[in-house]
Amino acid sequence: MDAITINNLDVVFGNKQKQALDLLDQGKSRQEIIDQTGQVVGVDNVSMTVKEGEICVLMGLSGSGKSSLLRAVNGLNSISRGSLEIKDGEQSVNLADCDEGTLRHLRTHRVSMVFQKFALMPWLTVLDNVAFGLEMQGVPKAKRREKARQQLEMVGLAEWETKHPHELSGGMQQRVGLARAFAMDTDILLMDEPFSALDPLIRAQLQDELILLQKKLNKTILFVSHDLDEALKIGNNIAIMESGKLIQHGKPEQIVLAPETEYVKDFVAHTNPLNVLKGRSLMQMREHLISRDDQWQICSRDDLWVKQQINGVALVDSDKTLLDWSDDTFEMAQVSESSVVQASPEIGMREAIELKQRSNQPILLVEDNQLVGVLTDNELYDALLGNFKDQRVA
Repeated sequence: MDAITINNLDVVFGNKQKQALDLLDQGKSRQEIIDQTGQVVGVDNVSMTVKEGEICVLMGLSGSGKSSLLRAVNGLNSISRGSLEIKDGEQSVNLADCDEGTLRHLRTHRVSMVFQKFALMPWLTVLDNVAFGLEMQGVPKAKRREKARQQLEMVGLAEWETKHPHELSGGMQQRVGLARAFAMDTDILLMDEPFSALDPLIRAQLQDELILLQKKLNKTILFVSHDLDEALKIGNNIAIMESGKLIQHGKPEQIVLAPETEYVKDFVAHTNPLNVLKGRSLMQMREHLISRDDQWQICSRDDLWVKQQINGVALVDSDKTLLDWSDDTFEMAQVSESSVVQASPEIGMREAIELKQRSNQPILLVEDNQLVGVLTDNELYDALLGNFKDQRVA
C-alpha cells in the first residue's frame, strides 16, 4: 500500500501565493515568478507515491525543491495547492486541510524526522536525547528510558548513554539522531541529508547501518540527498527534482540506464555502475540465444548447452559443474574455472564480477526455475564502459 500519496502539489513561500499560482498556471518560470511577485516556488506540481517499507531518495541540486517537498510531508511547509495524504492506520489524512490536532498526532505517532545537523539537545544525556520524543508523547519515564536503551543498543551506543552530545563524534551523534527517530516507532521516517556533514568513511558506514536497520524495521523512508552514489546505494526508488519540478522518478536501474532528460544524464554521467546494476539489467536474454528443442547454447566456444527441466535447468552432455548461487550452502570457494553458476536475475554486479573472476563460464540467470538470460564477459564489460543501449531494465 502507499504510505505517502502526493497529487499536483504546489508549495509557494510568501504572502501572495494566489498570484504566484496564477503565474505558474500561465507557464511562467520560477525566476519569472520571483521577479514579478517576490514569491518563491518551492514545489511545482509534483505527483508521486511512496509505498510502505520503501526508501525513496529525493535528489537534486541545491534549490531544486527536494527539502521543500520533504518538509511538506510533516507539515513544516504549508501546502499551497494540491494534496498530500499520509496513511494513518486504515485511513489517510490529507495535510492540505487537516487541523492542528491531527497534524500534531501525525508528527508524534506517524512521521518522525532526522536532521542534517543532528539537532541534539546539549544539556541532555544521550539516553534522554533518544527518549525525548517519547516524553513528548507522554510515555512514563521508566518505559521511555527502557525503549531508548533498546534503540541505543541497536545503533551500537549502549555504553554511551550517560554521555552528553559534545563527548561524541559526529558519526556517533548522527546515530543518536537515528535512535531517537526509531524510538518514536513511527511508520514514516524523513531524513534531510542526514549524512552529508560527515567524513566519507563514516558516511559510508552509516549508509550500511541504515540498510541493515531498514531490513529489521521496514520503515517508509523519504531521504533527501545530493549524492547520487548514496541514492543508488540505499534507495528502492529515486526522485530527481529541478526548479521545484519532479523530473524523473523510478528504480535506480531506470535512472542510470534510461535518463529521460539532459539534466538527469548529467547526474548519472559519472555514476559507478557497480553500485546499482543487477543481472536483469545487463543480461543477454534467453530469446537472443541459439536454441533447439528446449535447449539453449550458453557458450559457443565450448559448445556448451543447457536444457529446461521441470525443477530447473541442467547442463547438456557436459563435464562442467553446475552450482546454485542462491543455495544456502553455496560458498564462493567452490567456484572454479569449470563451474557454471546459476543465480537470481537480482544478483548485483559486484557479485557477478567475482563469480566471473573465478569461473570461465557464463552465469545462468534463473527465475521460478526458468532460464531467463545469461551473463558473459561482454555484458559486464559493456556495463563497466557505460554501454547501456542494449540492456534491459527491470
